[in-house]
Amino acid sequence: MIMKFLEQAPRFLFFTGKGGVGKTSIACASAIQLAEAGKRVLLVSTDPASNVGQVFGISIGNRITAIPAVPRLAALEIDPQAAAQVYRDRIVGPVRGVLPDAVVKGIEEQLSGACTTEIAAFDEFTALLIDSTLTREYEHIIFDTAPTGHTIRLLQLPGAWSGFLEEGKGDASCLGPLAGLEKQREQYKAAVDALADGSRTRLILVARAQQGTLREVARTHEELAAIGLQQQYLVINGVLPKIEAENDPLAAAIHERELAALNAIPDVLKELPLDKVELKPFNLVGLDALQQLLTESAPLALDSADEPLLFDEPHLSELVDGIAAEGHGLVMLMGKGGVGKTTLAAAIAVELAHRGLPTHLTTSDPAAHLTETLIGSLENLTVSRIDPHEETERYRQHVLESKGAKLDAQGRALLEEDLRSPCTEEIAVFQAFSRIIREAGKKFVVMDTAPTGHTLLLLDATGAYHREVTRQMGDKGMHYTTPMMQLQDSKQTKVLIATLAETTPVLEAANLQADLRRAGIEPWAWIINTSVAAASARSPLLRQRAANELREINAVASQHAQRYAVAPLLRNEPVGVARLLELAAG
Repeated sequence: MIMKFLEQAPRFLFFTGKGGVGKTSIACASAIQLAEAGKRVLLVSTDPASNVGQVFGISIGNRITAIPAVPRLAALEIDPQAAAQVYRDRIVGPVRGVLPDAVVKGIEEQLSGACTTEIAAFDEFTALLIDSTLTREYEHIIFDTAPTGHTIRLLQLPGAWSGFLEEGKGDASCLGPLAGLEKQREQYKAAVDALADGSRTRLILVARAQQGTLREVARTHEELAAIGLQQQYLVINGVLPKIEAENDPLAAAIHERELAALNAIPDVLKELPLDKVELKPFNLVGLDALQQLLTESAPLALDSADEPLLFDEPHLSELVDGIAAEGHGLVMLMGKGGVGKTTLAAAIAVELAHRGLPTHLTTSDPAAHLTETLIGSLENLTVSRIDPHEETERYRQHVLESKGAKLDAQGRALLEEDLRSPCTEEIAVFQAFSRIIREAGKKFVVMDTAPTGHTLLLLDATGAYHREVTRQMGDKGMHYTTPMMQLQDSKQTKVLIATLAETTPVLEAANLQADLRRAGIEPWAWIINTSVAAASARSPLLRQRAANELREINAVASQHAQRYAVAPLLRNEPVGVARLLELAAG
């Protein structure tokens, strides 16, 4: 059976989606299928968690390497972090020692975020999108991770970035990374044109059968379609086979939940060609596993299904014990999209309130149903919801009215694009959160969703509130605390990093931890969410996946976290006080 997204495949195939949804595995399996059909294929990964080499059992790296086990298939791994460092050096090198150290540090921080990494990776693979001797022999080029709509919009902007930034007209932005692109604008234009050409390029949106993930994919679809990338397909990965639900209440509940998510798929996605890929019990490493990924699997035998899986890891309740001991403070949940930050924040807040501790849960999650479930339903708990769209729009208008007032048309266009960056929303939401942070001196404030360390450093480096207060108050010898200082004080703030027991989410969480440490913030604990290993599964497929999780849980425990907890996958969605208390109790 051939997948729809591989039928009459154009030359370029881009796989995009959140970390942990299976982009790399599906990209590798697609490359194998095309190569086995007689096509010459180049597989290119720009995923920071790339395990393409591991998947095929060879070392690949930043050079085109033939895959011995698959005739006609070659691969190339672009290391986005290394590309970003080369890119930073190219921009910062000429001014180091010329400009004051503080200015150079500010430039380096502006070039440290996700936008720089993505643009640097795009810089690397641009040559693969245009006619060149490098790629002439390949009939298909498959990219594991596509650039976002924001990055493509940036590459379409006029070429006045350097002067715009030097004159201080941009705020904490994603325009900074573009300062080094001017010399290659023609090449970028050709690359962006190739992306928008439906006869040459197909975008495959990879998602899971979860309502939140599908909503996020719908936003990605609309953003990319709006800038001309119309040729899109949808792949729902990791769908639990119905047969697994027959003798396992947990598997049956998951199956029903997935059906409900698929039945409620956003309207904008209903018109896209759709493929579903079944959840597999095995790790997707090696040629045999990848050849089976895009096919239906035979059900596993039920051997030893009633034997319990040995699992003795810390529960979420143990972390709540440590938090509650302080009596008050700020608790911040951080992590990539799709790992369940909002649910974990609500579970912790409900448990603290249940213990009689005054607690304020504040969220910027668009899915306000959780908030509605909790309001007025539990003594000692107050809930507020910050609307990211409203806060961002308010912030944008303030900047346009102040910094944008004296700009010409081109400068204003640049500023407006600057203010559409992901950083802008984080900064705007954080300013709204800052109004609530003060409460943490008297009660618990549980905050979801927090800004990244990169954004916090940008706030600090661009004359943010912190530096101005430090300058004014320090001279007077007065005691003061800014939000940044409070976040850096482990006695006042506990940062919890949420992740899943899968390779990519764990690596992304480790990168987030490094990002926070650069900002002087030491994460207090990690939470591994929706773990099958921590649940009581009888389905053979789920039990095999539970066994596979143990390696990632061990990596968190031994390499990354000072302390950690594992939250189980529950039969029912953890919405409402009773189910959230069940989650918090482990």
